[in-house]
Amino acid sequence: MSAFIAVVLVCANGIAQEACTDAQALEVRKVRVANELGCATGWQEIIARTDLRDDIGKTAYLKTECRRVKE
Repeated sequence: MSAFIAVVLVCANGIAQEACTDAQALEVRKVRVANELGCATGWQEIIARTDLRDDIGKTAYLKTECRRVKE
């Protein structure tokens, strides 16, 4: 059985989307979710709780990924 990890990367506007990785991101948030749909929901609330919320759209952008992990 597989589970998923929802990953939200906060990247500076100067970094190309393809180059935005865990290593290049300003901040990385990860949470285990039950299915792929879980990767697409809830991240807005996670970011809204951080100090970075004011930077999104001005100096930074979000990139979301859904990663499959084996249990």
